[in-house]
Amino acid sequence: MPEEMTSPELYPQLMLESQLCFPLYAAARRIVNAYTPLLKPLGLTYTQYIVFLCLWEYGETTVGELCRRLHLDNGTITPLVKKMEEAGYLTRSRGPEDERVVHVRLTERGWKMREKARDVPQAVGRCVKLEPQEAMTLYQLLHTLLEA
Repeated sequence: MPEEMTSPELYPQLMLESQLCFPLYAAARRIVNAYTPLLKPLGLTYTQYIVFLCLWEYGETTVGELCRRLHLDNGTITPLVKKMEEAGYLTRSRGPEDERVVHVRLTERGWKMREKARDVPQAVGRCVKLEPQEAMTLYQLLHTLLEA
């Protein structure tokens, strides 16, 4: 291969260090991986955990609202919610006004998981080497990206 074809100066926009997506991707993977050893003893995946976070905060909601709040599609949320229902963490029911709307509500077992998971955020926070103000700035910037 000719040397000029491997020269990064030809296409600086294609250099890994020029990509905003790469540090976001790598940081997201690192953060999600920090959750794994904390959630595994609870029998939860990261995605199940964020569904729980949403339900603990809002109580009953719909599958559509879960999709919106968690920035996930219906094809991801529906089987996940089904599996969580089979495990006894929540119930699903069709909306009385519109049967296409699926309501999701935690069971007593789902609410009890909150107590088991209460220390997870602090444990992950200890893995993130940012000052509190830096973490808040990052949080705000990421939400700005999500809302754009």
